Amino acid sequence: MAESKSNNRLIIVAMALGLLMASLDNTIVASCLNKISEDFNIFDKVSWVFTAYMLAATSTMLVFGKMSDLFGRKLFYMIGIGLFLIGSALCGVAQSADQLIWFRIIQGIGSGALLPISFAIIYTIFKDPKDAAKMAGVFGAIFGLSSVAGPQLGSFIAEHLGWRWNFYINVPIGLASMIILMISLKETRSEHKPKIDYMGTLFLIITTVSLMLALEWGGKVYAWNSWQEISLFTTSVVIGILFILVELRATEPILPLSIFKNKMVLGTSVLCFCQGVIMFSAITYLPSFTVGVLGHSNSNGILTPMMASLIAGAVLFGFLQSKFAFRTLMLFTMLMTVIVASLLSIVSSDASSGYMIALMILLGFGAVGPLMSVAQSAIAVNVDPKYIGVSSSIVGFWRNIGGILGASIMATIVNNNLARLIPVGAEKVGIPTDKIGTLANPELLMQAGVEMDPHIRAFLQEAMGTAINHGFILSICVGIIGLITAMFVGTSRLDSPKKKQSSAAHT
Repeated sequence: MAESKSNNRLIIVAMALGLLMASLDNTIVASCLNKISEDFNIFDKVSWVFTAYMLAATSTMLVFGKMSDLFGRKLFYMIGIGLFLIGSALCGVAQSADQLIWFRIIQGIGSGALLPISFAIIYTIFKDPKDAAKMAGVFGAIFGLSSVAGPQLGSFIAEHLGWRWNFYINVPIGLASMIILMISLKETRSEHKPKIDYMGTLFLIITTVSLMLALEWGGKVYAWNSWQEISLFTTSVVIGILFILVELRATEPILPLSIFKNKMVLGTSVLCFCQGVIMFSAITYLPSFTVGVLGHSNSNGILTPMMASLIAGAVLFGFLQSKFAFRTLMLFTMLMTVIVASLLSIVSSDASSGYMIALMILLGFGAVGPLMSVAQSAIAVNVDPKYIGVSSSIVGFWRNIGGILGASIMATIVNNNLARLIPVGAEKVGIPTDKIGTLANPELLMQAGVEMDPHIRAFLQEAMGTAINHGFILSICVGIIGLITAMFVGTSRLDSPKKKQSSAAHT
């Protein structure tokens, strides 16, 4: 895939637009679920508008990555963005919640192609890994920024233009990406017809969907020990084992398990899972802490520094990869994860804005941003070039799985702590027994117009702050696992092609 410099610039613009669009839709819709539920007069199904997209995107990510390895990046990027645009347009005109959910699945399937193939194309058109790593840093910043900015942008659009414009806005962006790539990307086709691993693909999707549903519903819709949860976890384990057996025998496995024999690939997968846990936990609960506990009118003043520092971290560490071994950079980001999660686990309900902003800068720059670029490069330079598509999808896959698990377990911890703390102190502040259940709802403190006795509000803020503090203990534990894992990933580093050739000549 040899491209001219001017073509490369156009391809980068196309990839950036597609990545921005797909990663925004991970979170942009979550912020307007209330508007959607009011429009369709449904509250029980509305969470599926978000969940259906995440399930579809995550379960197809590895499949699209592999298909792009077999049949070409351009073809499957076009298929992905085409599905995404069709899904977006249909979501915008949906007339019922059921329609919207099914159209979100179409949109999610398309999104599953855009993230891995964008990075795969970058690593293919840049022959020098250092240049590819720098560009991966920029792309990682785009992904991280849009993931964090999504809720704020979604709220703004829904408020001023209506929730349907959260979908319509994708159409011009996607069409621009599609047209630019169609003109600028020239791709050579494989001469032999590859075999598709149909059974592995089916088992992978069933395993992923079962696992994600179990994590999404656990502690919220169903108790963790309910038959529904046990059935879903059992399905994911049984079908997962069958998937591994099929992959070991397949001619062209959908996920080549041999790549995990490399310590860097295996270790980076674990670190991306850990990153997902703290990233999604923070995105989910820091707005609640800022508004509900600290009493700010909105969470913009806290989340904006996190976004800016995340961009800086992703871009800077994209450049630092040429100076340091991957392990050094990974140890730094995991150490920062443990430090920031520890500080979040003890931050008080009267913390100053300055202190919270400093925490957000540490979180974005040190704990979340660096891996946005380092993880992609660490895997890309440690796999055979023929697996670059599927290996690029591993990063997003494990980040999403970790994110769903982190947000779900943290919700269980926070809700259980509130259910314990509020009844204990209710009598002291004069909360009637029959009101305890209502006041234990974290959303109550997020509603600006709720009339409440100042003593009761202060008590509830303290309880909610403590509950969220305890929730971040999960991120500390996961950060420690990541820190230990980073110690054993090996000494691999980013080398230019010339260095690789000279080292190969001496072996």
